[in-house]
Parts: sequence; C-alpha cells; structure tokens
Amino acid sequence: MMGINRTKSVLFQPIAVVLLVLYIKIAAFQWIVFDNKSVFHVLLVEFPMWALILTFLMMLFKKRTWTAIWVYNLILSVLFIVVIYYTRYFSTVPSYYDVKQIYQSNSVGGTVALLGSPYDFLFFLDVVLILPLIWYLTKKTSTPFVYAKKWTLLFSCIGLITSVIAFRFPLIDVSYFAKEHGYIQSQFVQAYKNSIGTALASQEHLSEKEIEKLKGNKYLPFEQHQSFGLSKDRHVFIIQVESLQEFVINQTIDGQEITPNLNALLNESAYFDNVYQQIGAGNTSDAEWLMHTSLYPEGMDPTVNTIDGTEIPSLVRTLQKHGYGTATYHADDITYWSRDKLYPALGFDYIYTSNEIPNEKEVGFGPADEVLFNFVESQLPKQLNTHERMYSNIITLTSHTPFEMPDELQYLELPADYDGTYVGNYFQSVRYTDEQIGRFIQHLKNIGIYDESILLIYGDHSGLHGAPVTETDQALLKETLGHEYTLQDRFVVPVLFTAPGLFKGEKYSHLGGQIDLMPTLLNLLGIEHDTQMMGHNLFHYKKNLLGMRYYLPGGSFISDKTFYSAPSAKTPASIYERKTMKKTKNTKGLQERIDNTLSILQYSDYLRKNQTDK
Repeated sequence: MMGINRTKSVLFQPIAVVLLVLYIKIAAFQWIVFDNKSVFHVLLVEFPMWALILTFLMMLFKKRTWTAIWVYNLILSVLFIVVIYYTRYFSTVPSYYDVKQIYQSNSVGGTVALLGSPYDFLFFLDVVLILPLIWYLTKKTSTPFVYAKKWTLLFSCIGLITSVIAFRFPLIDVSYFAKEHGYIQSQFVQAYKNSIGTALASQEHLSEKEIEKLKGNKYLPFEQHQSFGLSKDRHVFIIQVESLQEFVINQTIDGQEITPNLNALLNESAYFDNVYQQIGAGNTSDAEWLMHTSLYPEGMDPTVNTIDGTEIPSLVRTLQKHGYGTATYHADDITYWSRDKLYPALGFDYIYTSNEIPNEKEVGFGPADEVLFNFVESQLPKQLNTHERMYSNIITLTSHTPFEMPDELQYLELPADYDGTYVGNYFQSVRYTDEQIGRFIQHLKNIGIYDESILLIYGDHSGLHGAPVTETDQALLKETLGHEYTLQDRFVVPVLFTAPGLFKGEKYSHLGGQIDLMPTLLNLLGIEHDTQMMGHNLFHYKKNLLGMRYYLPGGSFISDKTFYSAPSAKTPASIYERKTMKKTKNTKGLQERIDNTLSILQYSDYLRKNQTDK
C-alpha cells in the first residue's frame, strides 16, 4: 500500500501536471507541423529534450519556479506559432538559421494575417489559464516540485540517447530529419555540422566533363558552342522580376493579357519556358547568388550569411575584366539579406538601394517599380559617359506578396470571382510590373541603346504557394490553367533572352535551372568565366539534372523526364512524370539520379565554401 501511495504522490505532484500540459502542447505541435500522431514517438523522441530544459530551469530558479515555468511556456508557445506559420507559408520547417532572419519579417508581414487560424490561440491556453490555475490550487503546498531532480535525471537519459542516435544519421533534409529525430535534435545536428563547415561539401574534384556526364550530356568546350559570342560587346540588362511565374506569360484573363509587354518581347527573344527556380532560404537574394555565381545556394541558411565581404569570382567581376561598368539596383534596405556584404563581394561598381532610390509612391514595403526604373534611367547617361559598355542588374519589388495594389495601379479588369482573392491580387501586381518593364524597354529605344543591348528577364521564385493560396484560389488557378495547380506550375519561372536582330521568337522547352543563366549569358557574350560553374549553356545542352534545396526535401531532383520529391516531414517520396506531373511508380535509374544530384550539390558546396573562405 505504501508503494501505491508513493506512486500516486509522484503522479499527482504539480511537476507531473505541468509536464503533462507540456506534453499535450508538444504533441499538438508535432501533429500540426509533422502530421505525427504517434504518442510513443512524441513521448520518447520529441518530448524529453523540451521537458529536460523545463525541469533544469525549475531547479535553476528555485525561488521563482512558477515564473520560470510560465515564461518558458510562453516562449515555447510563441516559437511553435512562428514555426507553424513559417511552415504554412514556405511549406518547409524552419531552423535556427531562419530565426536569425526574423528581422526580415517585414518582407512578408502583410501575408501573416493570411496564415493564422483561431485554433492557433489554443497554444496559449496553458499560459493564460491552465498554469495559473495549477499554481492557485497548489500554492499552499510546501514542496510542490520535490521530484524535479528525478524527472530531470530521467529526461537526461532519454534525451542523451535520442541525441546520440540523431547524430549518427546524415542530415540531407532538415524537415524530414526533424520529424524522425526531434525538432531540437535537428537544431543541434545543424549547429554542429555548421561549426565544422558546409554539411555536404565534398573535396572530390569534378571536371566540367564529369559534371555534364552526371547530367546526361556529352561535354563540348565553351567556345565551341554555336551560340558563343552571338551578342558580343552588347550592353547587358538583367531584370530579376519578383515572384514572376512562367504560367502568366501569354496568359489571358477575360480577354486581357497579364503580361502584354513581356509577350511582345517574345518576338525578339529566345524564350525558355522550362527553367526551374533553385533558391534556398535566402529567396530573392539566393536568386541573385545563382545568377551571379552559377553555384548552388546554401539551402538551410540564406547564402548571404556565409559571406563576409571577401571578393568572390562572379559574373560582375568577369564582365569588368572585359570592359563593362557594373551597377545593381534594388529599392530595398541594403542590410536586408546582408546585401551590404553580397554586393561588394560580387564586385559592383555602383550599388543603388533604398539609400539612393527615392521612397516615393510606396507600394507594399518599398517604392513602386516605376520609381525604380525611373531611377535606373536617370543613372544610365552618366554611366554610359564613363563606361563603353554597361551591365545593369535590376531587381523589381512591387510584385511581392501579399500583392495588394492601389486601385490606380490596377490595370486589369478582373471578373468578380477574383475580387479580394490572393490570385487576383497576384495577377494585378504582375500586370503592373509588366507595364513598368514595357516603359523601360521603350526608354532604351528612345535613347538609342536598345539595339545594342541584350536583356535577360527572369522570375526569382514563385509567388503563389503556401497557406495564402486558398481553395478559392486553387479553383481560380485551375480555371486559368486548365488543370490543377502543380509543383511544376509553382517552380517554373520564365526566362527571356531579348536581343534585337539576334532572336526572332525562338522557344526552347528543354529543362533548365536558374543555375544555368550565368553560363548561358556569358556564352552569348563570348566570355569565359575564370572559375568553374555548376550550370551550363542552355542553348547547347538539352539534358539536365537539377537539385533544389529547402523548397523540396533533400535528395529531390528534377530531370528531363522525372520530378522526384524525396520524403518530407508530412509526405512520402513521390515520383512524377515531369511534363504531365502525373505520379508514376517507375523507379528505374532513380537511385543513380539521386546520387548524381547529391554529387553535384556536394561539389558546388565545396566550390562555394572555397570561394567564400578565401
């Protein structure tokens, strides 16, 4: 009887009730983020480390135990909500890398309201009601936490075992790793691997010939490609368009073109309609990295976080060696995504951000794109007087989530079904930016340099993804596209190489990635880069093998015929026929392509780390 009474005494101590409340909160977190409903998995893998931290704090703050419990649970509730909201928008589980970027949240601040649910507030129920109630009912107990040390010992043993197990597994995909081995354990493993260097970096040298073989191509030296030097000595204008997806090109709504100016440019362009975004956690800044280095981004951490200002071999520096003046324009704060380090590292002669571009006609979180292009136009005459040829890198801003445009800047008359929808707002913002691109093209014609220029226009990443895309939006997209909105629709961005007199409306539908943009441009210019690139010339090579980090689980790949999504936190592995995006069970050659993709990513990591560490 004494043993039974002692057991009851332990189980009904306040510490046991507090831990039960914590377990329920963690179980809810696991269910929402990872779709994990296993009681034992939560109890043995996820729960022990969180409980260990709590019991340790209780022992550390003996005189303020209830305060420590309350603050800890409040912080945990806020953290879980942040992770849930992030996962709903980006469809990937954030790490402490992403928490370091919380100051950048203004870039998606207008979207946060679209991610929430009234049920989310239940994560604060313990803080505002349950814990105060437990405190009130047990405040007269002389030693409410007498068994804290025993609980701490138990959780220490379990937590140590699960952590040791976690460190024995490779960290290829963060979300899947966190689901299998625990969210905290995944952070520990990431921190450790980051402290010893890039997780996947391989020092095994791969020649350009070997890289092309991994992609399925027969290598041909750069200068022997038929496109080499076709646009030699032309001015270069790159326009990286915020959130521009390929399916809006030549798309109409109620008889109105969404991108009439880009559509008109197709007549003087080489148009690639199967180029995939390959950004990581750095989003727009990662697209800039891909464009200017032809190396894969970090993935888990925004690539700009790996830069300390060291000079990096880049498109910019290569063009400078061939007589180009170089300028970059982005009407954002230069400290966001550490562009104050990125742009000097890439080597631009002129850097224009919110410090120089007037904050006029503000839309979203910056000046409207017409202000940006007007500023570019004002700088060109001075630059052309100084440099024989100019390279201008222009990053648009207005077509950024949540895509809410003032009435006077809405050029589309959308059907009533689109009123107030995320998709409708997206189409309006893209139509506005398209108008500004058209006006800029006309300005280049007016000052007489359009015929002497080559323009590369492409999207940085998708705009329509995550929880903001409601069932209503999905239905509108299906009506617009003629099929269900797929990952292909989400990830493919348009790429236009526009060169008057050179291209006459050619369309290329073979597979490409953003990593291929720099080598393709350099080949047209007849310029070879000083260091190795991981992409290739899209005009020459027809086969490809693309990796994507962060927005697809680690180990995923995109090949000519296959779109493979590795297992993630919520979904099993899926194999699709790339062109139709219909699921298939054909696994022939699957592991070989997974291995080849990882080899490419690993070698790119090695090249990137070697460049940024110098």
